[in-house]
Amino acid sequence: MKWIDVPPVWLFSFAVLAWCQAQFLPLGLGFSTGPIGAIIDLLSGLLIGAGIVLMLLAVAEMRRQKTTLHPHGDPSQLVQSGIFKRSRNPIYLGDCLLLLGLVLRFDAVLSLALLPIFVWVLERRFILPEENRLRRQFRADWARYEQKTRRWL
Repeated sequence: MKWIDVPPVWLFSFAVLAWCQAQFLPLGLGFSTGPIGAIIDLLSGLLIGAGIVLMLLAVAEMRRQKTTLHPHGDPSQLVQSGIFKRSRNPIYLGDCLLLLGLVLRFDAVLSLALLPIFVWVLERRFILPEENRLRRQFRADWARYEQKTRRWL
């Protein structure tokens, strides 16, 4: 069952919740009407695109460093180059941007509340355990990296 406890499954689940809210409980609070609709469409596209680009950059860097992508796996390298110079968690940041973009695209205003819950899930289920593994495995290198690079942005 560990295969199901991965961030893409959580992202998909939250996106489905947002879509369902937009379809079955819109409450007439949408962004899509009037001139603001075009701006929201543009913004949602930019957020989705930025999320995908962040994830691709991070995956490429992790592949280049020949370390695991699996959040429960043991890394062979502490990746500090590429996009990881800017964020310790660019894939999770990309997931959040993607979810926010989808919420806007779906016109699911109430689902904006899902974003902080999603961040909380990512931190508790994945980020904190990963950081603990990296701290134990790479000790001094991790301490320096943690000091110079933020968790999110």
